[in-house]
Amino acid sequence: MKLPFVCCPCRHSLRIPTLRNVHISRQYTRPSFAPKPTLNLKHIRQNPGLYEQNCIDRNYAPYAKNGWRILELHDRLVAQQREAVELRQRNNVLSKELKGGASGKSTLVDEAKELKGELAEYERQERVVQEEMEQLALELPNLSSLQTPTGEKPKVVGHINGDTPPSNHSGKSHVDIGRELDLLDFEASATTSGWGWYFLKNEAALLEQALVQYALTLAMRRGWQVMTPPSLVYSHIASACGFMPRDQSGETQIYAIGHQEGKEQKASLVLAGTAEIPFAGSQANKTLSESDLPLKIIGPSRCYRAEAGARGVDTKGLYRVHEFTKVEMFAWTAPPFSSTSGFENDEEVQQTPSEQVFDEMVALQTEILTSLGLHARILEMPTTDLGASATRKIDIEAFFPSRTSIDNGYGEVTSASVCTDYQARRLNTKVRFERGEVKSTFVHTVNGTAMAVPRVLAAILENGWSEEEGVVRVPGVLRKWMPGEAATIGPRKRTGVD
Repeated sequence: MKLPFVCCPCRHSLRIPTLRNVHISRQYTRPSFAPKPTLNLKHIRQNPGLYEQNCIDRNYAPYAKNGWRILELHDRLVAQQREAVELRQRNNVLSKELKGGASGKSTLVDEAKELKGELAEYERQERVVQEEMEQLALELPNLSSLQTPTGEKPKVVGHINGDTPPSNHSGKSHVDIGRELDLLDFEASATTSGWGWYFLKNEAALLEQALVQYALTLAMRRGWQVMTPPSLVYSHIASACGFMPRDQSGETQIYAIGHQEGKEQKASLVLAGTAEIPFAGSQANKTLSESDLPLKIIGPSRCYRAEAGARGVDTKGLYRVHEFTKVEMFAWTAPPFSSTSGFENDEEVQQTPSEQVFDEMVALQTEILTSLGLHARILEMPTTDLGASATRKIDIEAFFPSRTSIDNGYGEVTSASVCTDYQARRLNTKVRFERGEVKSTFVHTVNGTAMAVPRVLAAILENGWSEEEGVVRVPGVLRKWMPGEAATIGPRKRTGVD
C-alpha cells in the first residue's frame, strides 16, 4: 500500500497524502474498556525479514509481508509528520502576524483556516496509519524459540513407561468398550446435540471426577493455587491470547454466543476453548510485583471447540469432541532479568523464569501419565504446529491401541507452551521491578494441560481393557475416588452404580 504525497518546502504546493484501499479488519469487537495492545513495532521494523521467515516457517504465509508493510507505512508516516511540522510552523507565523496587526488580515485569516483543516486531516490520516500498523502487527505470530524444530516434523525428546508401545493389547476401541460396559452413549448425544458430543455414564462419569481430583492434588502439593474460571469470555480477550474465531483456512474454531450491551460499544462473547483464555485475561490491565512471581494457578473447566471439518476414524469417539473437561495450568513469570537490566549477554542467566515453570509443567504432566500407567512419547513440536502465541511447545502423546493405523497409535493428551510477552502485550499485564534500570515491563506467560479428561479416559479404557475378563483395570492412583475403591470396571464388578 502506498501513501502518495509530494515533499516540498513550499506549503502551497504540498499535497496531503491520502490512504487508498486501506482495509482495517478485525475478527472481534474491541470495546473502549478492553486492554490496549502495546506491540513492539520497533522490533518488527528493524527485523522485517526475520518476521517474514517466521511466518513462512509457521504456515502464516499470508502475513509474511506484514513486517515490510509496517516498515513502509512507518517511513511514509515519518515523512508525513515532517510535512505536518512545516504546516504548524507556518501556522505559528500566521498567529504572530495576526496578533501584530499585520496588513491583509482577511487573507491571513483565510490561510489560517485552511491550515487548520489541513492539519486536522494530517492527524486523521496519522490515526488511520497507526491503526493499520497495529492491525498488521496483531496478525503476526510470536517468534519461534531456537529450540523449536523448523518444519513439520516434531522431535522425540523422551518416552514415558517404556521406549515402545505395549504389545499385549486387543486393539479394541474405547467406543466399543464403553458401549459394552455401559459407560459411553454417543447415540443419545447425537439426538440431543449432534456429532462430537457424548454422555459419560456410570464409572466413566466417576473416572472424570477422579482424573480431575488427582491432577489438582498433585499440583497443589507443588504450590499451585486452584481457581475455577468462567466459560464465557469476551472475544477481544480470546483474540489477545492468540485464539481467533476462524483459523487460517477460514474454518470456525470457537463458538460465538452473542454480545453484551456496554455503555459505549457492544462486546461479543465466545465460549472458551481452554481455561488459558480466562486465566490470562484475569490479570489484564494489572501490574504484578516481581516478588509475587511466578504466579501459578491451576483449575478445572469445561472447554468448547467448534472443530469444524469432516468426521473420520481419527476423530472417532472421545478423541475429538466439542465439549470436554480439562485441568489447565497457567503461570505469569518475570522476563529474563538481563532484558530488564540492559545486560543482554549476561552469561549467568542459565534458564529464564518462564523456562523453569515450563519444565515444571512438563514434569507434572509426565508424573501424571506415568502413574496412570500409560505409555507415551514426549515431543518438541515444530514451527508449523505452534499456535500464534507460543514460542515453544511440548506435546505428550499417549498410545491408543485402537489407533495404530494413525501415527502408530499415538495421540496428543497434554501440551505445554511458552508464550513470552505475546499475550501480556495484548492484555497489558506488567511486572514491577525493584532492581535494575527498568522499573516495569511486560510479564511472560506459560500454559499447560494437566489433564484432558476425554482423551486420557479413552486411553485408560483401551490400555486397561482385558479381553479375557471383559473388564477395565482402574489405575491404582484413581481407585480411592471410585466406589469401594474398585480395581476394575466390568459388568459384574460394578459397585452400586446402575
